Amino acid sequence: MVGIKTIKIDGEGIHVFKSAIYIFESSSRFTLELDIIVSEVTVKKYRKIENLIMEIELEDGRNINSIMHVKILSGGLPQLNLFCELNDIQEYEDFDRVNENDSWFPNIEEGITIEEIRKVEMPIEEVSLKLKLPIDQVEWLKIQKKATLNEMFQEFIYDIWKKQNS
Repeated sequence: MVGIKTIKIDGEGIHVFKSAIYIFESSSRFTLELDIIVSEVTVKKYRKIENLIMEIELEDGRNINSIMHVKILSGGLPQLNLFCELNDIQEYEDFDRVNENDSWFPNIEEGITIEEIRKVEMPIEEVSLKLKLPIDQVEWLKIQKKATLNEMFQEFIYDIWKKQNS
């Protein structure tokens, strides 16, 4: 199996938790496939983009530079499937091959959890709350800065969450 050392998307290095690169063989063509587990933030960033400029450095020193199509794989861990057609597969002879009739595909999710991924890059989501509070608390909330409230609520929620999960 060919190992990947680094991956850049559109010139920007990304953190890859696990990966597999292989040749997919169908009756009509060969494609170079790259499956990567990345953070939820990375998936969100590239979700609506159809083609990416990929720079893949392999562990043996070879480099693959290609425009690849993107598929977001749903369910399970956050991952991208990137692929491009190959005309000449001779330089990829040592890559694993998957045939369209095979039931085997590389399982890159094994041995990693969403919690491990979020330790590296935690997604931040905006949330709106509707609360009924006494007027003095409402007045106090209105004079607070957004950053202060964000920090305060994060600490408050983590404290309660830790107590409930202990």
